[in-house]
Amino acid sequence: MRFFEFASVIKKPLTPDQARVKSMQTQVKNTQKAIKAEKARQKIKAGQKQLSAIQ
Repeated sequence: MRFFEFASVIKKPLTPDQARVKSMQTQVKNTQKAIKAEKARQKIKAGQKQLSAIQ
């Protein structure tokens, strides 16, 4: 590899503001995943309740 190819691979550290934004974005993604999982749990619970009511 040549030097200019290494330059594109190496990333500079984030500034505090950029790190804060990235952290917030990560929190949003994690919260969205948690909400999706909780909705799925509630849907499964409701389906199981319906099944038990039928039987």
